[in-house]
Amino acid sequence: MTKAYVLINTDPDVEDEFIQEVMNMEGVIEVASVYGRYDFVVIIESDTMEKVKDIITWKIRRIRSVKSTITLIGV
Repeated sequence: MTKAYVLINTDPDVEDEFIQEVMNMEGVIEVASVYGRYDFVVIIESDTMEKVKDIITWKIRRIRSVKSTITLIGV
């Protein structure tokens, strides 16, 4: 299993709709709103790295309110 932690910056005041949209994505196991440099941490788990990459690239990064992402791959 591949696990990734995605640190996300978004537009202000999108917390509820962002969490709802991301939690409905296949492979997303947790979404947390956080204080500090980033607005959210999303945990993704999938059986291949390719699927994790697709979730981040084609789903999360395509959300209009997402400004930037940093991905940390679990070992």
